[in-house]
Amino acid sequence: MRFGFVIPWADADEVGELAVAAEDHGWDGIFVWEPVWGVDSWVSLGLAAVRTSKIRLGTMLTPPSRRRPWELASQVATVDRLSDGRVTLSVGLGAPDSGMEAFGEVCDRRERAELMDECLEIACGLWNGQPFEYDGKHYQVKPSEFPAIGHTTQVPRVPIWCVGALGYERSMRRALQWDGLIPQVLDDGTARQANLEELNGIKEQLPDRDYDVIIEGVWSEHSPAAWADAGATWWLETQWDAVGQATPVLAAFDRLRDGPPR
Repeated sequence: MRFGFVIPWADADEVGELAVAAEDHGWDGIFVWEPVWGVDSWVSLGLAAVRTSKIRLGTMLTPPSRRRPWELASQVATVDRLSDGRVTLSVGLGAPDSGMEAFGEVCDRRERAELMDECLEIACGLWNGQPFEYDGKHYQVKPSEFPAIGHTTQVPRVPIWCVGALGYERSMRRALQWDGLIPQVLDDGTARQANLEELNGIKEQLPDRDYDVIIEGVWSEHSPAAWADAGATWWLETQWDAVGQATPVLAAFDRLRDGPPR
């Protein structure tokens, strides 16, 4: 199992400093959340990329439904080149109550799923090089000869982790076609992380290839080893309760310096 840390709250320069602390203290990855409005996650990760040399860098997570596919593809590829191939893109539908509704973003679940699928198809197509064209329900791209540096360092593309709703065939099929599963369960329309028993129940569905299963939590409340036995390959330490504290960045530094829960 590898260990990452989700930064709960920080400005771009602080993300760079936290990434250095994570690398110095044995963590395998640093992840940032992507708000509708606030600190730009990919600018932050770009800064972290030039200040580190080993740890993976990514979002937790990006809702592609509210992103222009070509802009997202550009940002991800740029940070992948800056980091010499250390980017992971985590995607999901996102939570409408996280500001999406307030800013007029698409909140219909079906439409967000359609937009996410098309966005990822376009991003992967652009990373493969020009000329590229696409004719979808929501997006159309015509071949362009405009000079651009669009490739990623990782070949054929960056790893993509995707939320999969257990028990929902279309959602799981989408997640299993990519490179990692962020397992969720919908209880009366409210999403939560799958528990140990539920994760154990889908082990046979996981692809027989290099494939990640990502779990978030606080190590003092859960056993990462038990999650590893259930098939998880990444443990992402979270400190969401620190957002309401006076010094969330200092709390993040303190936790990072303690090292991962090996």
